[in-house]
Amino acid sequence: MTNFRTSVLSVVSQIPKGSVMTYQEVARAVGNPKAARAVANVMAQNYNPDVPCHRVIRSNGTLGGYNRGGAKQKRAILKSEGVI
Repeated sequence: MTNFRTSVLSVVSQIPKGSVMTYQEVARAVGNPKAARAVANVMAQNYNPDVPCHRVIRSNGTLGGYNRGGAKQKRAILKSEGVI
């Protein structure tokens, strides 16, 4: 696993229930503010249930993709956590 990937997964693991971060915010948090797309790629490849990738959204407020059931499932999970 690369340092970038490890850092992204660490940051996302710390997003509390009921909160979200944008891909750009995660990229900034790992020290690479221009890497929002790379963060999205890491999230797309994440199947670890301990990493709440559903809590990472697009900068424009839309949900973006979700590799465990699509945007509809992502919306349902975020709604159950009180985000939407």
